[in-house]
Amino acid sequence: MDKSFIQRFRDWFFGRLPEGCVSVGGQAVMEGVMMQGPSVTALAVRRSDGKIVYRTRKTVKPGDKYPVFKWPIIRGCVSFVTSLVYGMKTLTQSAELAGEQSEEPSAFEKKVAKLLHMKEKDVMIAVALVLAIVLSIALFFALPTGIEALCKLLIPDNEVALNLIGGVVRISVFLLYVYLCSKLKEIRRVFQYHGAEHKSIFCFEAGEELTVENARKHGRLHPRCGTSFLVITMLISIVVFLFFGNKSGNVFLRLGSRLALLPLVAGVSYEVLKGLARAENTLLVRVLKWPGLMVQKITTAEPDDGMLEVALVALKASLEYPDPLEGVEKPAGGTEGAAGEAAEEEAEEAAKEPAESVAEETVDTVEKMTEAAKEPAETEEEVTEAAEEADKTPEEGEA
Repeated sequence: MDKSFIQRFRDWFFGRLPEGCVSVGGQAVMEGVMMQGPSVTALAVRRSDGKIVYRTRKTVKPGDKYPVFKWPIIRGCVSFVTSLVYGMKTLTQSAELAGEQSEEPSAFEKKVAKLLHMKEKDVMIAVALVLAIVLSIALFFALPTGIEALCKLLIPDNEVALNLIGGVVRISVFLLYVYLCSKLKEIRRVFQYHGAEHKSIFCFEAGEELTVENARKHGRLHPRCGTSFLVITMLISIVVFLFFGNKSGNVFLRLGSRLALLPLVAGVSYEVLKGLARAENTLLVRVLKWPGLMVQKITTAEPDDGMLEVALVALKASLEYPDPLEGVEKPAGGTEGAAGEAAEEEAEEAAKEPAESVAEETVDTVEKMTEAAKEPAETEEEVTEAAEEADKTPEEGEA
């Protein structure tokens, strides 16, 4: 057998990328973008004062600790779970980094945090995640399965038709949900940042310099997008549920079997998504990609140049550029700041304070700003230079 085929099969089975290939993924958040590089994950947002700030952390790869998590099907399940958990955390961190006021935990959340010896913020994230999962199960599993059970009374011997009905209901609910979300002003901006994320990744994959001008010309529909993954999941579920799902008229048995098969559906869908992204652009591949790309026309929107700037800062930081903020246009009346890998408690406090720069808390910076304030600047340029010098003082990895 051809050795090159064996090597390619082994690389695929163990999730190894071709030599020289760098995979980058991302997520749009409130007023920003998260980018995940090979070893660093970066979150960049634009504050209300126009400054772009970013935070980095080591990329979490469960497969590095447990190699079995890199195996086919299993890696798709792991990716699905980690995306849910870290996606929720990223949304919370983006709000903190942007300087928005954090929501106060409820009395219930405080009690749970005290009982389990957890941070109140972590409990809030867990509660939000559980509520999101319950809502998803109700909309995309319980509702379609209930309709299937009712239809079984009319067509008891046609499981193919029943699964098609359930699949159509599931996809229709999903499309209606994302369409209604796109009409909300805040979510519309998130969808614009989603488009900025895709354009930036396309720019990187094309081997071009990471500038706003280069990123702007690329499309906003990406074949590896999470939206495409969800669409593929819903299509794959029709087939999997048809062959392996419970076929009785009992709605609870049908629902339970579908929930139990969800890991298999997610794992297969992940492999299909990755396979289509790497496959040659044949007619069949284009046809298979088409549904997901069309739904992305709802979940993405054309970004402005400021949004592209934020996405590019996150991308550069995830690729460990020396200065991710290089080339970023400074907002009027201020300079850019960058928050590095600071501890979460310090980041929360920094987000709550109306600081003129992210590095304002360090002793050296305060002393420099105080001295600059005492010395009468002869020109406006001298004042600006003093402020910029103070702004550049690093705070735990600040760029």
